[in-house]
Amino acid sequence: MRLPLTRFLCASLPLFGGLALADTPALQPTTITEWKAVYGQVEARDRIPARARLGGTLVELTVVEGDLVTAGQPVGRIEDEKLAIQLSALAAQRGALAAQLANAQAELTRGESLLKQGVTTAQGLDALRTKADVFKGQIAALDAQAGVIQQQGREGTVLAPADGRVLDVPVAKGGVVMPGEAVALIGGGGTFLRISVPERHAPSLHQGDKIEIAEGDKTQTGTLSRIYPLIQNGRVIADVELAGLPDTFVDARVLVRLPVGKRKVLMVPATALSSNAGLDFVSVEMAAGPMQRSVVPGEHQVVGGVEMVEILSGLEAGDRVLPGAAK
Repeated sequence: MRLPLTRFLCASLPLFGGLALADTPALQPTTITEWKAVYGQVEARDRIPARARLGGTLVELTVVEGDLVTAGQPVGRIEDEKLAIQLSALAAQRGALAAQLANAQAELTRGESLLKQGVTTAQGLDALRTKADVFKGQIAALDAQAGVIQQQGREGTVLAPADGRVLDVPVAKGGVVMPGEAVALIGGGGTFLRISVPERHAPSLHQGDKIEIAEGDKTQTGTLSRIYPLIQNGRVIADVELAGLPDTFVDARVLVRLPVGKRKVLMVPATALSSNAGLDFVSVEMAAGPMQRSVVPGEHQVVGGVEMVEILSGLEAGDRVLPGAAK
């Protein structure tokens, strides 16, 4: 079982070289964070399909994958030829009813004249008035029906439901679409990273933990914003918030380092190590003077701006390591 330890890190480093050998600080254990590398996936916060409200032929498609759109922007247009035929039929019916209404109104006018002369009765005049009102009601019903069809035609314009980027266009111009079918998929509301972590690391994850994200040669720091309680296929799903995460490529994979635990280690400055004949050595202050001790180094880490090396074996807590490379 290896003994990981140190604490002489930053505070002790400036003392090296400036103190007498007897004043060299003793090596002490320190706790470091263990990191696990996993891949995160760039996710759009909202994925909203721009759906067709009308069934018919897609006669116009104005967007392609990757385009930026704003809410309410037309992304396509659908036409249903049956609507024009229905409007023509309603127009013909309205024309016939309008002619009947004109005749009924003429009869009503004559009836009023005859009533004044006492030739007809008030009951007959009421019948003529009712007949004219019926025709007016039928024409109004046809106008309302035509308005519904015209509104259906206007709904053939497919609008973007939100600001964002077009992620997918599953249809092509000239194709037939059904009501409710998606014409384009819009990703909006910003982006975040979604990670999938083996369930054995679930107890080590805490909301608010700092996460390191590799971006080319640089490293950014994000925040673990949400941990989902449902484990799927032996993996825990979590979300990471990262300022300035681009939405150019949604579902792109990004290397992420997660803090999955802590352990104690012994660490020395990288300058304290030297190699000879394939072995690594560290100079240690002893009662009789400096002595070279063979060690097994581990991973390198930057602590307080100083490159440190973990020592897996060869040193113990309390050893006084000299700062310069062993000779």
